[in-house]
Amino acid sequence: MFDVSDLNPEESELSWLSYTPTHDSDVKAQGAWPSPLHHGVWGQSRALNPIDIDRAPRIQFRFLANGHQHHPLANRMEITSLNSLKQPSLCKDGEECQENGILQKGVPTPGDKKESGQASNGYSVVLSLSAGDDTPHSIPAATTALVGEVHQEERETWGKKMDFLLSVIGYACLSSASGAFLIPYTIMAIFGGIPLFYMELALGQYHRNGCISVWRKICPIFKGIGYTTCIIALYTAFYYNTIMAWALYYLISSFTAQLPWTNCKNSWNTANCTNYFSEDNITWTLHSTSPAEEFYTRHILQIHRSTGLEDLGSISWQLVLCILPIFAVIYFSIWKGVKTSGKVVWVTATFPYIVLVVLLVRGATLPGAWRGVLFYLKPNWQKLLETEVWVAAASQIFFSLGPGFGVLLAFASYNKFNNNCYQDALVTSAVNCMTSLLSGFVIFTVLGYMAEMRKEDVSEVAKDAGPTLLFIAYAEAIANMPASTFFAIIFFLMLITLGLDSTFAGLEAVVTGVLDEFPHIWSKRRELFVLGVVITCFFGSLATLTFGGAYVVKLLEEYATGPAVLTVALLEAIAVFWFYGITQFCSEVKDMLGFSPGWFWRICWVAISPLFLLFVICSFLMSPPQLRLFQYNYPHWSIILGYCIGTSSFICIPIYMTYRLIITPGTLMERIIRSITPEKPRETPCGDIHLNAA
Repeated sequence: MFDVSDLNPEESELSWLSYTPTHDSDVKAQGAWPSPLHHGVWGQSRALNPIDIDRAPRIQFRFLANGHQHHPLANRMEITSLNSLKQPSLCKDGEECQENGILQKGVPTPGDKKESGQASNGYSVVLSLSAGDDTPHSIPAATTALVGEVHQEERETWGKKMDFLLSVIGYACLSSASGAFLIPYTIMAIFGGIPLFYMELALGQYHRNGCISVWRKICPIFKGIGYTTCIIALYTAFYYNTIMAWALYYLISSFTAQLPWTNCKNSWNTANCTNYFSEDNITWTLHSTSPAEEFYTRHILQIHRSTGLEDLGSISWQLVLCILPIFAVIYFSIWKGVKTSGKVVWVTATFPYIVLVVLLVRGATLPGAWRGVLFYLKPNWQKLLETEVWVAAASQIFFSLGPGFGVLLAFASYNKFNNNCYQDALVTSAVNCMTSLLSGFVIFTVLGYMAEMRKEDVSEVAKDAGPTLLFIAYAEAIANMPASTFFAIIFFLMLITLGLDSTFAGLEAVVTGVLDEFPHIWSKRRELFVLGVVITCFFGSLATLTFGGAYVVKLLEEYATGPAVLTVALLEAIAVFWFYGITQFCSEVKDMLGFSPGWFWRICWVAISPLFLLFVICSFLMSPPQLRLFQYNYPHWSIILGYCIGTSSFICIPIYMTYRLIITPGTLMERIIRSITPEKPRETPCGDIHLNAA
């Protein structure tokens, strides 16, 4: 065996180079090889279905000859007589090759197909030496062929199919829907979330690229979507890991005989602290605060030491110590790729379901639990007419399923080519939606219990949302259950594992996107790049680790990710189904699965899903949320700041569009047409050979 870099095109008469993609959808392309007869002129390649070679391939060859003719190249090749080979003719069905100097083509046979999951966009190569007697390097009267394979840098694949499914399922956030918008939630899931979920899985699996480089093969002018996705993922990591640090602080504090948020006798408690669980004749007033609330606000966050966004205060060293092990676990889980993270999710994705079932059984036995369940399931028909309810439902389903974050593209790109992504989309999206439904029962049974104890309406207890609901309302209910220490430990451990799953996925989207876009820089330095990403996320989290960090978390949660990711999902749908073409996309799905998507999916992709997204985005812009956390009302300038943060990621899209039009030659119309057309074949260097690759 020898490396292709040992070849010198000027010393040989290699006349043709052809490479054949190894999966069903790819089509053979050919390019002329330079030789003295060709005067060193490169031929143009032709490809019906462009395939991109993102990394410089490593090519190995085997020399086959009828006789042992002397040739300068023979010293570096394995010589085998064609007559002694017990294998079919080189001109296989469905392939073009040169046999006895004649270019031939046959009919494909299923047995010739190679498993495409072994490498990403793999190619096989056939090189033939031109016959002739007029040069000293010719091999007269011999039928010779140089047969080899182009091996692209092998793309990692999931160790097991279940690794992929658990990673996607684990990415679902712990969310729940109240009875006010269960109906909008279901409608948004069927017509918006699930179709786009299916779309991203199919795109990632077919093109086998991350969120940046995949757009070269779809609609290059929208490549800025990939950079936007990476920035959104980083913004999410800036605040999401801080929430896990809070949960870790709670977990450590739970290893006591009596949970510290069960009484008002601690150093951080105030005169307003009211423990209505353990004392009789206690009246709950508007100024009353529970022990759990004061533990969260005054001990964990120490938010009383900050006046708001204007003065965040110092960094809490306790939270810094809690977030460091979080980032350490994240790094060692994703530094080697999906082979390692795919094993970790067997614990982090399954453990939360065990805990949810345990908490559901416990919550169902609490007094007043039925009140919470009734509030959860009973529709509020008047609220169906409110725009805010539909916006909340759309946001929740997109954050639960994850389209637009680049995670599904990254995960699916490690699948085998013929994997049934349609079945995966239905199964995982159904499991994610059922998880949201299950978590709703878990939460509202406990809220019904709290409403019973406070002698209040469930709507008053459930008015808080997000981290406040988990760290105050639910923590308080757990603290007053029998075996409270056990339930507190498993609950906060569940929150940490759920957060880790989401962070694994978000950062894997960034890592896969950048490594696929810049393989010549980072393909051999994945561990170093992942370390840089984790360190960046740590420093980006410092603002959320201050005494007023909860205010920053709320701002980033509402503005940095929400509207930006919905806009990304809208532009993805437009680029794929309006520019790339619904017909082309469905053809690719058929190449992978053997059948085309039905009319329901086509209508949703082309019209319904984009319209839903456009409606939600316009509603958000027309009535931005007025932020309030605890007793702090966010100032008006914070809304402008929030829009600026959101725009800082989205701005990548118009910037790249402008850049693309500037660097593309031709008139304005020619530039636009070229920029919305999948990139044509380009030359990829490979030693002394340049492959004409799409």
